[in-house]
Amino acid sequence: MASLFLTPPKIFSGTGALEASGPYLRDFGAKALIVTDQIMVDTGKIQQLTKILSQNGIKAELFPRVNGEPTDEMVEEGLAIYKKSSCDFLIALGGGSPIDTMKAIGAMATNPGTITAYMGKEIKTLPPGMVAIPTTAGTGSEATQFTIITDTKNKVKMLLKGAVLIPTLAIIDPELTRSAPPNVTAATGIDALTHAVEAYTSRKAQPLSDTFAISACQRIFSNIRKAYSDGNNLEARSQMSLAALEAGIAFNNASVTIVHGMSRPIGALFHVPHGVSNAMLITDCLEFAVEGAVERFAEIAKAVGIQKSGREAAQELVKEIGQLCKYLNIPTPEKYGINKDEFFKNVDKMANDALASGSPDNTMRKPTKADIAAIYQGLWQ
Repeated sequence: MASLFLTPPKIFSGTGALEASGPYLRDFGAKALIVTDQIMVDTGKIQQLTKILSQNGIKAELFPRVNGEPTDEMVEEGLAIYKKSSCDFLIALGGGSPIDTMKAIGAMATNPGTITAYMGKEIKTLPPGMVAIPTTAGTGSEATQFTIITDTKNKVKMLLKGAVLIPTLAIIDPELTRSAPPNVTAATGIDALTHAVEAYTSRKAQPLSDTFAISACQRIFSNIRKAYSDGNNLEARSQMSLAALEAGIAFNNASVTIVHGMSRPIGALFHVPHGVSNAMLITDCLEFAVEGAVERFAEIAKAVGIQKSGREAAQELVKEIGQLCKYLNIPTPEKYGINKDEFFKNVDKMANDALASGSPDNTMRKPTKADIAAIYQGLWQ
């Protein structure tokens, strides 16, 4: 069956990519809105970027207030600054939240109405040029046509999509990830692993997405522990940055499945970072999903060095992912501080919202609402 395969038009990767990016940025325009967070300001990374822009004759306006999961309110605020400052392109510097916010601002710079009006619709109008510079190795947002924005009124994480939302240029510089603390390295790394495993076991998987997904799994299994235990291990950081990019390309084309569908409601209702909520769910969700795609899971197991076959290999892979989460100190909902009574009170809403996202339907073993509710409840055992 013929399949369309999408990637960013340009990817500039490797140590020193940011420093060398000036000539690539000149083509985008005269003034950029930099979408970022306060940490990037405090650590001096913004200053690195603005120096490069200045050296290449590019002015910049700063929007450093994406200090949590992106919301419709952040998008509106950033869009107002973009228009008032007469910017002509966008740069995101940071983790997945600034990159997702940039995409939404870009979409609304050329589309009418508010961002919440586009839930469930494909965004087709071309936004201004967008440059994504990730400082974590996980979300893969620098390579995808998706953005996740919280509707603050309805407390729903909206999955918005459109091929036009793929950043025009992705700058992958592993040096920028060295300052990520261990807990961020862990959560974003498991996020990337989730993207890769879900892409490979999705109903929408295709040969090219499979290639990127398997490579990402191999890099992550070989390097995430090293990056977590020694943040200055540049080789491990480089491999994780490439893995996050590969996993992003994979799920951009094959989509995600049950983990992401169930993760977004936890994030929306209990303000849990996306990578953390994925990590909370990944083992239980994959234990459910494996029965529908035994051979696909077994193929991943073989690729990452598990010396078993068939169902035994598939189950061993899920077990190994669980052990990896323990090594990385991934918190349970209880340890994270979520109130159990509140969680159980919202199980019905979360199950409905998970199914409404469409992602669980991509799982080879399609879950029912009862299946999803049972997995949510099982997180407290």
